[in-house]
Amino acid sequence: MQTPAWPKVTSVTRRSFMARGLSGAAGLMLADWLASRARGREVAASPPVAGTGKAKAVIQVWLWGGPSHLDTFDPKPAAGRDYCGPYTKPLAANVAGIEICQMLPLLAKMADKYALLRGMTHGSNGHETAAYLVQAGRKSGGELVFPGIGAVVSYFKGYNGGYKGMLPPYITVTKPQGRFSEAGFLASKYKPFSTGGDPAKEPFAVEGIVAENVTDERQKDRRALLGEVDRLGKELPDHPLVKAMDACREQAYAMILGDAGKAFALHEEKNEVRDRYGRTSFGQSCLLARRLVARGVPFVTINYGGWDTHKQHFQAMNSRLPQLDKALSSLLQDLSDQGLLDSTIVWVSGEFGRTPKVQWEAPWNGGRGHYGKAFSALVAGGGFRGGTVVGKTDERGETVIERPIYPWDLLGSMYALLGIDAKAALPTPQGGKVPVSPFAANEIPPKETGGPLKEIM
Repeated sequence: MQTPAWPKVTSVTRRSFMARGLSGAAGLMLADWLASRARGREVAASPPVAGTGKAKAVIQVWLWGGPSHLDTFDPKPAAGRDYCGPYTKPLAANVAGIEICQMLPLLAKMADKYALLRGMTHGSNGHETAAYLVQAGRKSGGELVFPGIGAVVSYFKGYNGGYKGMLPPYITVTKPQGRFSEAGFLASKYKPFSTGGDPAKEPFAVEGIVAENVTDERQKDRRALLGEVDRLGKELPDHPLVKAMDACREQAYAMILGDAGKAFALHEEKNEVRDRYGRTSFGQSCLLARRLVARGVPFVTINYGGWDTHKQHFQAMNSRLPQLDKALSSLLQDLSDQGLLDSTIVWVSGEFGRTPKVQWEAPWNGGRGHYGKAFSALVAGGGFRGGTVVGKTDERGETVIERPIYPWDLLGSMYALLGIDAKAALPTPQGGKVPVSPFAANEIPPKETGGPLKEIM
C-alpha cells in the first residue's frame, strides 16, 4: 500500500506569517474600516454640487419637545389668562414693533440680530412625524427615509465638499436628537458625532476623545507603550494595511491630544465668559458650539430638551426660559463680536409649538399639548437679516393668518444661503438619485408653500 503524499511544506518566515495574518481578525477589522472609507469615496465619485453661499456653518438649537410660541416669540397678552397664563407683560424689543416674552429680557435687547418666523406651520402633532418634517423638510411616507439637514450639510460641506478639519463635520451636543434617523438613507458616516457627557462638568468627558480621570500625560504614556509593543507595525512598516491602520491611529490621537480636541476644552475660556453663558449644560453647550464653528465645523446641533410640557407648563418655563435667554443671547453676541455671525446661521426651533389654550384642569394643572398648526422659530446670521418678523398668527395664536412658512420653505432658504443647489442630487441605496429639495422633485403642491424667505435674505 502506497503511503499518501503529504502537501509540500515550505518555510514561512515571521514576516510573511505576519503579512498573512493581516487577513485574519486584525485584517477583518481593517478591511471593514477601509471598506467604509471606500464607500465614502464611491459617493464622492459623483461630486456634489455646492456653491459659495454666504453661510459657512449652522448652529441648530433644537428645543426638543416643542416650545410654546405664545411663551417665547409670539406673545398674546390680550388673549387673557387661559392663553398667556402669568406672562401678561411682553417686552418691547430694541426694534420698533417687535415684542417677545417677558422671560427673555436679554434677547429683547438684541432683536436687531435675529428674525422671528411667526408663520411656521405643518399640521402634525406627533413628535416623530413633526421632527422629520422640520429636520428633513420632507413629508413622511414613501420608500425613502430622507436625511435631516445636518446630514445633508455634512454631505455637501463636509466629507465630499473639501472639508479638511480634523473634527467631524456634523456634531450634536450632547446626545442625538432621536425621534428620526438623522442620516436617513445616506451612509452611516453622515450621522452626527455625539459628544455625550456634560459640558458644565469638569472635565467635560467627550465620548471617545476626553476620558474622566485620564490626563494628557497618561494618554501620551499609553501611546508610547502601544508603540513599543506594536511588533506588527515594526515588522511590516510598508504594508498598505499597516499604513492605513497607522493613519487611523494617528488621526485618533490628533483628536485626543492635538489642537482639534482642544475645541472641547471649555476650561480655557475665561470664567466671566462661562458665567455669562450660564453654568448649565445648555449654556456651556452654546459656548462649545461657538468654539466648534470657529474651528470650521459646518453643522452643530445643541439638543436642548425639556419642552414637552403637558403638565405644569409654566413651572417648567420659569426654569427653561431664563437659561435659553442667557445662553442664546451670549451666543449671538459672541458670534457677532468675533465676526462669525455673518457666516453662521443660528436656527432655534422645536418640532412644533404647543396648544395656545392652557389646560388648567387636572391632571394637566396648567399644561400645553402638541400643536403643529402654528408655531415660531428664530433665525439669525448667515445671510438672514435681523430685526424682522415674518408671518403672523391670529389674536390667540391658533392659526397662521399671514405668510405661512412650511419646513421645506425654511430649509430651502438655508440651503440657498449655504450655497447648496436645490437640484443637487443625493445618492440613494438603490443606486438612484433624488434632489435635495422636494420642490425640485415636484413633491409640494402650491397650496402648501409660502416660498423661500426672500423677505429676510
